[in-house]
Amino acid sequence: MPIDFHLGPSEAGIRAAAASFAQQVLKPSRSEYLKYDKNEERFQATQPSYAAATQGGLIKGQLSPRHGGSGGSLLEAAILVEECYAVEPSTALTIFANGLGLTPLNIAGKPEHAEFLAPFLNGQGTPLASLVFSEPGGVANAWEKGAPGLQTTARREGDEWVINGEKKFATSCAGWDFKGCDLACVVCRDVTEPARPGSDPKDRVMIILVTRADLDRSGPDAFQVLRHISTPGHTSVSGPHVKYTNVRVPSKNVLCPPGQGAQVASASFDVSAVLVGAMGVGLMRAAFDAALDFAKRDNRNGRVPLLERQAFADLLSGIKMQTEACRALTWKAAHAMENGPGDYDARRELALSAKIYCSDAAVKACTNAINAVGITAYDVDQPFAELLNNAMVLPIFDGGNVGIRRRNLQELMQSPSYDPWASTYGPTEKK
Repeated sequence: MPIDFHLGPSEAGIRAAAASFAQQVLKPSRSEYLKYDKNEERFQATQPSYAAATQGGLIKGQLSPRHGGSGGSLLEAAILVEECYAVEPSTALTIFANGLGLTPLNIAGKPEHAEFLAPFLNGQGTPLASLVFSEPGGVANAWEKGAPGLQTTARREGDEWVINGEKKFATSCAGWDFKGCDLACVVCRDVTEPARPGSDPKDRVMIILVTRADLDRSGPDAFQVLRHISTPGHTSVSGPHVKYTNVRVPSKNVLCPPGQGAQVASASFDVSAVLVGAMGVGLMRAAFDAALDFAKRDNRNGRVPLLERQAFADLLSGIKMQTEACRALTWKAAHAMENGPGDYDARRELALSAKIYCSDAAVKACTNAINAVGITAYDVDQPFAELLNNAMVLPIFDGGNVGIRRRNLQELMQSPSYDPWASTYGPTEKK
């Protein structure tokens, strides 16, 4: 395949449709949710925008054709994410987080799981899925040997599994009414039998599908929101601290049995890593456009526009170059994840790199835009502070860069089979 960065008809169509959706649906949603003070109220105010996304096919598009969805390539998804994030990141995140919630089913779903996917395929309502992974004590070290592992547990009792534990920061896991989302992929630890000394915690990690009907059937105290979390950015997103108490689900709800959950959860975050890269690109693009517009119309009471000042132009050109570099890395990672070259580890390295590099660069770009504009950028009527607040979470969510993602890269490099350039040139020929 020749190297070509021209958008094909499909990619160009996705970009045009995403840009239209961002302007007509996402942008107006911001003025609606800002009428409320609390994050959880703002989240509920975005439900009409989410309904528009469902009706427009965005939710069905998060499922692969193998499961009856209309999902396209990961590159098309990256283009969609960038367009939306350049306009209104907060409302967009709730939509894209639903895709993460469905990814374990895209990876490991079988025909018998079709009933769980039905609400996301009919183009109606506002169904929410969530990958429920993070915990109050953190998960960065939960899978290392000798660690106690995840604190959310599942115990087999006859033909049922009983779930107990607390989760935190799982986007949309409480649903619109905070009594539980339509479908939760709960990553938990099997405690049916005592762990053997020195065993690998990953051998006990499983993923169980928990529906709203399961929660309702388990009783009024089965699911509780312990605290709604207020965040400095993405202020219309819900990722509360929740508690599961004796939630009973039938054995058919097991998506990944013990020993398979860790791999599927990790693979799900490999996919989302690419899309976080696209989120960073969208925010960088918005920061550049806002700073460029300011530079063209403002002179700070000088004789020439700010764009003619080298110091300003240097900062602005740096943002532009970083944005282009991050987009190229994100697109390459998206293409490589599905098409190669290289084995899965080689492809995964690019996904991790896109997440780390682009998220860090987004924070730097927003900061540099603020430095270029000066004190005017500190006005909340300007877009810069909100852009920075939104960018700050990218390096620390979806697997923090320091605690998880860079460690993943280290593990790849430490592997005896590590082939550093396989994702570009293919496997190295052994001499």
